[in-house]
Amino acid sequence: MLITTYRHMEAEAHEEINFLLEEFGDNVPMINNSGLSGLLTCKTSLDPLEVVQKIKKIVQDDPWKVRYVLRLIPINIVVNTDLIDIKNAAKDLANRIDRNETFRVTVEKRSSKIHSNEIIEAIATVIDRKVSLEKHDWVILVEVIGKETGVSIIKPENIFSAVKMKRESPE
Repeated sequence: MLITTYRHMEAEAHEEINFLLEEFGDNVPMINNSGLSGLLTCKTSLDPLEVVQKIKKIVQDDPWKVRYVLRLIPINIVVNTDLIDIKNAAKDLANRIDRNETFRVTVEKRSSKIHSNEIIEAIATVIDRKVSLEKHDWVILVEVIGKETGVSIIKPENIFSAVKMKRESPE
C-alpha cells in the first residue's frame, strides 16, 4: 500500500497506520519512508482492500481518529519503472475487468522522467476493454516512485481519501 500524509509528518502517519493495522490484526506491518516527503510504503499481511474499508468505517464513525493518513492506496504488483514491466503487470491484472466494464488509466509520478502518456498508451494497447475517463468501473492505477512502480486495478471506492471523506461527512 501507499500512504500519503502531510509533508514532514511521516513519523506521525507511520505511528497512526501502525496502530490501526495492529488493531485490525497485523502485529508486524512493514512501514517504510519512501524517501519522498509525505509518502510511506506499507506491506501488510492483511487484505489492503479490507484495510481501506475498515479505515473508511473508522472515519465515518469518528472523523478525527485518523489525523495523519491522508490517502491509502492499495497496490497489487510492484515492478521496475520500465514501460514493458508496467504494461505486463497491467495486462496480468486485467482479467479483473469484465468484458462489459470500463476502465481508465491514472498515473501518479514521483522522481521519474518516464512520461505519463507513454505509460497510458502502453497499457491501453494491451487491455481489450472500453475506456471511460468520466464514468468508469475500474481504475488502472500506476504509482511511479523513482525506480519502482506500483500497479493496481481497483474500483474507485477502494482508495481511501481522508479529505474527501471528511468533506462529504454530514457533520
